[in-house]
Amino acid sequence: MADPIRGPYRELTTAALILGILQGVVMTAAFVYIGLKLGFGLSGSTVAAIMGFVLLRGVMGKGTLVENNLNQTIASGINTASAGVVFTLPALLLMSVKRPELGDFALGPMVLAAIAGSFMGIVVIIPLRKQFIELDRLRFPSGIAVASILKSPGEGAAKARLLMGGSALAGVGTILVNVGVIPAAIDLNAWFGVPIWLPMAISVSFANLGAGLLSGRGGMPFFLGGALAWWVISPVITHSGWLPTPVNAPSQAAIWAQQASTMYGEMIRPLGIGMLIGGALAGVVASYPALKAAIRSLSAAAKSGAAGGGAEELSPKVLYLGLAGSVVALFCASLLSDPGITVGTALVMAGAGTLWLGLAGLIVAQATGATDISPLSGLALIAVTLLFAITGGNIVSSILIGLTICVASNQCADMMGDLKTGHLVGSKPRVQQVAQLAVAWVGPLVAIAVMFLLWRQGGALGGFGPQSQACLDATPGCLPAPQAGALQAMVESLESGKAPLDKYAAGAVLGGALSAFPIGGLGVLVGLAMYLPFDITFGYGIGCLITMGLQRGKGANWIGDRVVPVAAGFIIGEALTNLTWAMLQMAGVVGTGGV
Repeated sequence: MADPIRGPYRELTTAALILGILQGVVMTAAFVYIGLKLGFGLSGSTVAAIMGFVLLRGVMGKGTLVENNLNQTIASGINTASAGVVFTLPALLLMSVKRPELGDFALGPMVLAAIAGSFMGIVVIIPLRKQFIELDRLRFPSGIAVASILKSPGEGAAKARLLMGGSALAGVGTILVNVGVIPAAIDLNAWFGVPIWLPMAISVSFANLGAGLLSGRGGMPFFLGGALAWWVISPVITHSGWLPTPVNAPSQAAIWAQQASTMYGEMIRPLGIGMLIGGALAGVVASYPALKAAIRSLSAAAKSGAAGGGAEELSPKVLYLGLAGSVVALFCASLLSDPGITVGTALVMAGAGTLWLGLAGLIVAQATGATDISPLSGLALIAVTLLFAITGGNIVSSILIGLTICVASNQCADMMGDLKTGHLVGSKPRVQQVAQLAVAWVGPLVAIAVMFLLWRQGGALGGFGPQSQACLDATPGCLPAPQAGALQAMVESLESGKAPLDKYAAGAVLGGALSAFPIGGLGVLVGLAMYLPFDITFGYGIGCLITMGLQRGKGANWIGDRVVPVAAGFIIGEALTNLTWAMLQMAGVVGTGGV
């Protein structure tokens, strides 16, 4: 794109590259935290686009629309690794609480696998840009929203002020929770004497509320899934007498607590895991037509490159070389993951992982393009189950492949969403592709480092670390790491041979049936909500309802101009405050109860 007077617009510049990397690192840290809390990832493109106006145009006075698009492309491309890491790798740490040998896994192969997945996700999905964006014209709602922000530069400074204000408010609130001035959860059960198997507690979390505010109506299936589990299924189970009555319980409250724990661990959680799997499998079946179109698109891309007409995209030769290098890296990571893995097994792992990655990336990109909802976690669960069988029950190696596929699939969705934004604002696809490939290694490194920080300091934060047994029991205020917890439960049940297959099967049927509704990933979303502690789901649902009410009165534009930046600030403010708190604790500046 060029201006007839001033010449070519600035696009891939040093300023955009540096700003995108810095924002990507900050958002990766923040969204690792939110992923461990809520169990799903969020896009950082909106935040990066808003801040790009302030820093590129406001401070430097040079930012162009397409330059800012490159800034947000780089930032979101780095941040996207956060979901892939927190959905899988923490499962090993959670299992190591009772089995320390699992916590001694070699970190190098895991990092190599995550980086390989980040590159693989980009090179696998790039050839499908024309098919998905120009021919199928998939919406990619987040991509459209970011393009709208980029096209309204006059509002960038105002939105940045709202984002910073939201971050400051969330930071103060989070500190008050950490020092005990504000409780981690508002326990309405205690206020009204309601049994704990009918939970009414609300997590006091700005990040949780912010995620609900950003989702609005689209997030209601998630809230309703939790309500179905705890406000419908739980009372039915209890009053039907399906739960054993605890003996020697000191009080009625103790009986209720034991019944709720049994119901969650043996009934609702396995049902939710089954729904995750069923919803993901339904997505595979539904995406078969897109798979055929993808093969045609790959063939067309190869012919275009051979004819010298591939200037708009990266050359297919570059993509094939990148894919080959990533497969080799995945093979090496598989071979080094455990001394018991042979060369032949590592080859099978790399081959099976790559094949499933291509299919999973296609499904995730298409689901995101239609609805912004992705069955990422369910696909990772399926991958780990398959690799568990291939490796003869090797837990570490199976999760390594799951990590690769999860990072790669999310990268597929992010790359396609960014290309949709670029298509709408006039960016060159080739430039966006080069930029994202250049920084694909950054996100996995940051995400894994932050995850270990939260693990080691988790007990003091209300996190998921070994210091806090309460967090392992899903007590309000903790980081439950729900996706990794679901993976842990599935692996342990496969290993023991005592998997609750009846509940998995019933959940899979329900999850598959929900996928018949015209809401992409509905079965996965409801299944995840059934797995999470309800105090988190409740707080998220309140945020959804607030946005829906405000949108009815103020309109969609007002939500985008006012609510979105404040909500993004809530998420970043709480996450960064808790990460800073953890580092201060490591330095001995603050203790578990305050300064």
